[in-house]
Amino acid sequence: MAGEVYLTRSGFHKLQEQLESYKTAERQKIAKAIAEARAQGDISENAEYDAAKEAQAHNEARIAELETKLSNVRIIENENIPSDKVFIGAIVTLQDVDNDEELTYMLVSPEEASYEENKISVFSPIGKGLLGHKAGETLDIKVPAGTLKYKIKKIKRLS
Repeated sequence: MAGEVYLTRSGFHKLQEQLESYKTAERQKIAKAIAEARAQGDISENAEYDAAKEAQAHNEARIAELETKLSNVRIIENENIPSDKVFIGAIVTLQDVDNDEELTYMLVSPEEASYEENKISVFSPIGKGLLGHKAGETLDIKVPAGTLKYKIKKIKRLS
């Protein structure tokens, strides 16, 4: 299927929650803003009305985008993640060879990537550099700032 979106179960639920929020709370907020702008009278030169209508169009586009993604989701199931190689859905512990710092990342789709949660996209430079490699391997990964040297310490599946 073209356009498949691979997500963890929690990532799928987050997108569903976002969609529900856009369909309910955000639509209500925008409808209220449109009504308030209309109440001001002539809407032909009403900046508040124009801004609210623009927000409405943006919200509806986001709803359509999320509905399309959710209709093409394939949930990453634990048993489908190889335990010996870095793959989407894997949790990888790395050692920075240069400074001995230990880092742990989960490789996810771009839709789930979150720096704060240590979830990196499989399409990011580090994600691409790790894919398919095994624990014990030392890798040189090219990133915009230069080259990083990591040793893969451990690979584990989702819990």
